Amino acid sequence: METRPYVSWELMNSFMIDIFKAYGVPEEDAKICADVLLESDRRGIESHGCNRFKPIYIDRIVKGTLLPKTEIEIVKETPTTVVMDAHDGMGMVASHKMMEMLIEKAKQCGMAGGAIKNSTHYGIAGYWSDMAAKEGMIGLTGTNARPSIAPTFGVENMLGTNPLTFSLPTDEEFPFTIDCATSIVQRGKIEFYARSGKETPAGMVVTHTGETVTDSAEILKMLVDGTAALAPLGGGPGDEMAGYKGYGYAAVVEILSAALSGGNFMKALSGVGPDGRPQMYHLGHFFFVVDPDAFMGREVFKKTAGDIVRALRASKKAPGYDRIYTAGEKEHLVWLERKDKGVPVGDAVQKEMIALRDEFKLPYVFPFE
Repeated sequence: METRPYVSWELMNSFMIDIFKAYGVPEEDAKICADVLLESDRRGIESHGCNRFKPIYIDRIVKGTLLPKTEIEIVKETPTTVVMDAHDGMGMVASHKMMEMLIEKAKQCGMAGGAIKNSTHYGIAGYWSDMAAKEGMIGLTGTNARPSIAPTFGVENMLGTNPLTFSLPTDEEFPFTIDCATSIVQRGKIEFYARSGKETPAGMVVTHTGETVTDSAEILKMLVDGTAALAPLGGGPGDEMAGYKGYGYAAVVEILSAALSGGNFMKALSGVGPDGRPQMYHLGHFFFVVDPDAFMGREVFKKTAGDIVRALRASKKAPGYDRIYTAGEKEHLVWLERKDKGVPVGDAVQKEMIALRDEFKLPYVFPFE
């Protein structure tokens, strides 16, 4: 049962927009960024929602590793492709512009793809693929990130948590959206554990010495100093549990994110310069949109996709389990449960909200005060 206090969606949205603006983010851009963060909380993906508002976005603006004003440059464009340079601005703003362009191109040509270089964290990947699904189209996206994952048989953090994300429209209330890291656990989840005072389950992290580490705050430090890495999806450091699959997909996302955009990769994305000081992250993202109307039609696609997911849910359950889910379903159920309640916020986020409000003398009164 949820014990944290709730903040209404309207209040949290207005508050984050005002704080973004106070740090120099233009209002229309601030609206995009706030909506992406809140979409994480609507889906129950709290590792990427308001928990990350200050430490990932505001703090990076303050440190100078994220520019509040996003100057988008179109490096190359064809009828079906776009390459952008985000010039270290808000990754969410550049990604929103990219998806708007690709959706229109896909409507005209059936398919479209794009890539962004010199970007920053773009929020949950599923937000971008879902923009296509809301138009009855297929969305695919991925992004590289600061090194966290060790390759199979290795212990050095080389690859980002690199999500490979698909959204497929269905004839149901929500699309089939698979949005997950290519590691067992994403870095943001460990940050969430640390802020909540929780341990990270054993087996999710590999260390140089082979020891088991579960202290979440300590794991974050070890990831930075390079003495620990996240295990790829399937596990590590060996291949007994097929961790090479997660490692392989993480490498695919790394290659597409960097090679399509002509951008940086792996160690160059650490956010730390040779002198140990913070520097720009220079991330890369890629996006593809496919219009089913170029095949057998959107309605045919949605009906077939719906029939498949319903058949999966109706299949025989394992002993002790009474329900099978399909991708996007649990997130939809979280939204139904939260839509009239708001965003649940823990102690750490409450303190951050109060401090930010007081810093700029904003007239907000929060329900947890």
